Amino acid sequence: MVGKMIVANVLHRPIRTIVSILAVAIEVGMVLLVVGMTSGMLNESAKRVEGVGADIMVQPPGASFFLGITAAPMPIKIADRLKEIPHVQAVAPVLLQFNTTSGLNLVYGIDMKTFDEVSGGFVYFDGGPLKNPWDILVDDWYARSNHVKVGETLNLLSHDFHVVGIVEHGKGARLFISIETAQEMTGARDRASIFFVKCTDPGYTQNVLNAIRKLMPRYQVLSVKEYMSMMTSNSLPELTDFVNTMIAIAVGIGFLVIFLSMYTTITERTREIGILKSLGASKFYIIKAILQEAGLLAIGGIILGFIGTFLVHRAISAYFPTLPVDLTMAWRARAAVLAIIGSLVGAFYPALRAAKLDPIEALGYE
Repeated sequence: MVGKMIVANVLHRPIRTIVSILAVAIEVGMVLLVVGMTSGMLNESAKRVEGVGADIMVQPPGASFFLGITAAPMPIKIADRLKEIPHVQAVAPVLLQFNTTSGLNLVYGIDMKTFDEVSGGFVYFDGGPLKNPWDILVDDWYARSNHVKVGETLNLLSHDFHVVGIVEHGKGARLFISIETAQEMTGARDRASIFFVKCTDPGYTQNVLNAIRKLMPRYQVLSVKEYMSMMTSNSLPELTDFVNTMIAIAVGIGFLVIFLSMYTTITERTREIGILKSLGASKFYIIKAILQEAGLLAIGGIILGFIGTFLVHRAISAYFPTLPVDLTMAWRARAAVLAIIGSLVGAFYPALRAAKLDPIEALGYE
């Protein structure tokens, strides 16, 4: 009986019902996409650093976890000192730059020989390695996203580069130029932003770490495993604050729309509530019925939100392959719980107001 009444009430005002469901769907979608994009970018960035194949990273003092947002570059001669440390197999200096053309991308200025020694070399889908100063390599995701082909000219950092190769993604950056060219463009002659160090055996990583920290006590020296563990939103308070703020806004949207919807519903159904109370309906019965109606709207919004988020995710993957989005089951569950709680809290005051209505006054309401 109660179930039929709730469904009938929901269907009685279709426009209001649709708006309420859409609000909850937007709430769910915002939560999933904000968290998914944030964690996706962090995870993908960490995996690309891991994909370089190094065991240790050496950065200047005060360097950021986000590669490219770093302090003044270091003398490239540091590479020679690092090579002298026992159990060091190879050292690859890299000069980092940000490119804002066609999105925000990190550019690696590399020495082909040492970078290949550390990474094991690129996998080429087309073309070949860097040979001339204004050559550039792009990874397959960047090439697909920006419709770039070997032989084309790519304007980057206010210079024209000749695309000589398309490589498999996952080795640090999406764009690679020679380190000498990067140094000339930035005025950082004979300098590097980071040194990737490969050990003769991963088992020697801690020994090499200790030796580098003793040799360069002021520098930021991390194993790649340490770096991977730090690349989470929990390790970056500012990012956590941003995510929490966006979630709060999303939940607030759902709360306010459900509150207004249920409040208006109670006002319109004052006479119906009076009839129910005159027939013996208790306060708990009234509150329960209204909260169940809000819960039904929330469930509809959650389902629509999941479907919409899936479609947006597919579209992003198809048209923006360089923008990773991680949609986890854990956050799907959290988004659903937040939507239900927000809806029930939003409906609680209108439900309480309805339960307190005087039956006689409600029956006389026009």
